[in-house]
Amino acid sequence: ELRALLRPQTFGWTHMTPNILFVTTDQQRRDCYGFRGRGVKTPNLDILAARGTDFINCITPSPVCQPARAAILTGLLPFSNGAADNGIDLDDTIAEAGFAAHLTRSGYQTGLVGKAHFSTKATFSPTGRAECASSSADFPQDWTGPYMGFEFVELAMFGKWFPGREPLRPPNGQHFERWFFDAEDGDLGYDLWRSETRPKTGAHQTWNSALPVAKHPTSWIGDRSIDFIKNRDKDRPFMLWASFGDPHHPFDCPEPWASLHDPATVELPEHFELDLEKRPWWHKAALEGEPKLNDPVLKNFRKSGTRVLNQTEEQLRDMTANYYGMISLIDHNLGRILVTLEEEGELENTYVFFTSDHGDFLGDHGLFLKGPMLYEGLINVGMIAAGPGIPTGQVEDHVISTLDLAPTFAEIASAEGPAAWQGYSLLPLISGNHTAPRLDHVFCEWRVGESRCGVALRLTCVHDGQFKLTYDEFSEIGELYHLESDPNEMHDLWSDSASRSHRSRLMKILVNRRVNALKEFAEPVGMT
Repeated sequence: ELRALLRPQTFGWTHMTPNILFVTTDQQRRDCYGFRGRGVKTPNLDILAARGTDFINCITPSPVCQPARAAILTGLLPFSNGAADNGIDLDDTIAEAGFAAHLTRSGYQTGLVGKAHFSTKATFSPTGRAECASSSADFPQDWTGPYMGFEFVELAMFGKWFPGREPLRPPNGQHFERWFFDAEDGDLGYDLWRSETRPKTGAHQTWNSALPVAKHPTSWIGDRSIDFIKNRDKDRPFMLWASFGDPHHPFDCPEPWASLHDPATVELPEHFELDLEKRPWWHKAALEGEPKLNDPVLKNFRKSGTRVLNQTEEQLRDMTANYYGMISLIDHNLGRILVTLEEEGELENTYVFFTSDHGDFLGDHGLFLKGPMLYEGLINVGMIAAGPGIPTGQVEDHVISTLDLAPTFAEIASAEGPAAWQGYSLLPLISGNHTAPRLDHVFCEWRVGESRCGVALRLTCVHDGQFKLTYDEFSEIGELYHLESDPNEMHDLWSDSASRSHRSRLMKILVNRRVNALKEFAEPVGMT
């Protein structure tokens, strides 16, 4: 229907069964695309947006990796699929009702290359899963799936390392780890990764890494994605999820990408000082509470590795420039993948979607990385869609969710998805049909465990593109922002009498959502 509506604008698109290329990053904010004006060098993303539709209000279903990715795969919100926090594994049965298995059953060749994170990696004990660090050695060297509905996978389990924590070495790990340490003299490479090319500024987990760019996990994911496209079964359409693990911390960009952006000229937040006294109680608790973890290594990592305070302007500039460089390296590999599609004669028959699992505070309100403060920098990830019949240069501001990808992929494949999926296909919206069934709001959910900050939270955010309400069901406290007049979220309207009608309206939506949400969740099997 979409291609028929837009046939005059198809620019040579073919009418064979289309392929789907889904590209994600990890922890990329919506404003960190070059064409959005922040100065990040992303020429390939700029071109992709120019030849497609730019969704400027795409909200993640959860602000942390594991729940966000499980929601994308299953088409279900975290409080429906059960993977409500890092450390809670996605149930295999629920995964088998997700988009990957659905497309596989519909005849697509499905693959995932890079970071999956549907299961917990750092576990308290072996779980038997492919992504569990202590169980990964049980999988044979030639194992490539099936996994979570995908026919074929090549996984970067961690895809990077963290200072102060020993890396995962073979026989543990999956495809990237084994390639890096077995085939590429990884001990030398690991030492180079830890080494810096210029003096550090003291910015949190930030350095310009001496690891050769060819050995970098971003390059490996680009290489393996290209190989998947070249070696695919050419008698079947394909769906590939190319899942890059950056620009997630640590900020360890290799040269020359690390020096691509001058720290002195990167754009800083308008407000980068803590203002906890103006925020709900859990903002402060998340920064000051004691994580409840018995494992001393994991506890120290939670306290020192994922909380950042008191960065100077010089340090924030250094961190931001490195973060930008990581995005530019991903953009370069995106370009390589798109060139491969063109060389294979498949570019004009392939839908391309680009987004991220969640964002990063990057200094907003004096915060860094991620946490239970659901500001726009963390939960609004944006999205680009390009492909057969998609209008060029279009900007769409209707609020959407990455939850919408599963039904979108199903419609592209002409394979109607399960009624249980909670998103809506983006194709009618792209074609200008704003009367097709679609909610005027989206949700972001997170069951914050005590292992993160010592207090338990059950956060639900209702976002309609103009107003955003976040509510903790345990303490019955919330916050409300009018994004149209207050894009920096400086004025909490929760107790503002003039905004009572908007608070009541969004709370009614939230209460209705709770009716069908799970009340209890499985116990975490690990931390991340």
